[in-house]
Amino acid sequence: MRAALVKLFLDRFGIAPTSDENEIARQTIEATSPFESRSLDRIRWQDLDHDVVRRLLAAAEGREGADISEEDLLAGAALRGLVWHEPASGEHYATAAGIVLLAKDPSAVFPQCRILADAYRGAGPDGDPRDHEDVRAPMPLAIDRAIAFIDRNTRHPMRIVGLNRVRLDEYPVDGLREALVNAVAHRQYEDAGRKILLEVFADRVVVSSPGLPPAPITLANLRKGKYRPCSRNPVLAQCLSYFHRIEERGSGFRRMTDQMLDHGLDRPLIGTDTGYFQVTFPGPGEDIDRLRAPESRLLVTPAVEAQLSERQRRMMLQLVEGEELTSRQCEAEFGVTRTITSSDFGKLVELGLAERVGAGRSTRYRLKGTAESSTNRQVDRRNRKPGKGGGAV
Repeated sequence: MRAALVKLFLDRFGIAPTSDENEIARQTIEATSPFESRSLDRIRWQDLDHDVVRRLLAAAEGREGADISEEDLLAGAALRGLVWHEPASGEHYATAAGIVLLAKDPSAVFPQCRILADAYRGAGPDGDPRDHEDVRAPMPLAIDRAIAFIDRNTRHPMRIVGLNRVRLDEYPVDGLREALVNAVAHRQYEDAGRKILLEVFADRVVVSSPGLPPAPITLANLRKGKYRPCSRNPVLAQCLSYFHRIEERGSGFRRMTDQMLDHGLDRPLIGTDTGYFQVTFPGPGEDIDRLRAPESRLLVTPAVEAQLSERQRRMMLQLVEGEELTSRQCEAEFGVTRTITSSDFGKLVELGLAERVGAGRSTRYRLKGTAESSTNRQVDRRNRKPGKGGGAV
């Protein structure tokens, strides 16, 4: 098409592109993939996951999902290039992008639309991973499942931070999510023989995406953080940004770097391996104490702590250490009356820091959410398969 237009302009108007314009055109054509816009008749509109469609439109349009009608769902999906109308039959079908994002199992049409996840016991791959999962789902949900896979196969130390007892993640979840979204959005879908790979090692997490960065983006530019946005699959990139709150400004690797450094870890590494684009997140290794608690995890923020008296701060310190307190105990320890301890506990409950358990003489107070966290850990242990998972808690 371009060659014909170039010849037409040259023959009729004597206009020829410069060498720079030819190079820009070559890079633009190379960067743009026709994959996502393909109109296929493989999956009908009614066979797509409409819950995922509803989530997409709610996020994209700032609406409540329950307020979106079935007609609006179809119109919104068509507007974003995810479905198309076949006039002869009157049916609506998913485009290639719609299959990737909304089909209940995209790999039924595109075998490459899977995330193969493996967790290894050591620093290298072996033939017997401790946990593995072949993730097949609408890609926004597949990313969530991949994050859950990393969560159950990495460590989560508990730490006292100020007046908080915080469960830390071994890696910054937002950074991992950004890498997985990029892998899904910018991979080379024409390569039908390879899937996205997620590998969790004892000392690192590696996300591998088929295909190299589209020109003119280079590894050197990515490492320096000096590049302009360039998407191989812009429809997928835009829709995934709604699901996962990821910006499309081409600053993903800069954000990953900031998130790793803020977490107390080294910057992520960018490279290639046999046609895969790889992002490697170095872990803390044996130095787990280097991990930092994100402010978003703090139950007691500086603004909340400023509202507490010295006695209430001391009570909170005991609660975050896992103790349960009673009025009688605090009366004896702090030398105050029942009225004062009741007021103190009332303040902690009002601020969402503590919760009351029991009634009458058995009334006691504990850190807010302690029971929920304990229940989640018990459920997590019950759900693990024998010999699988086993990430430290």
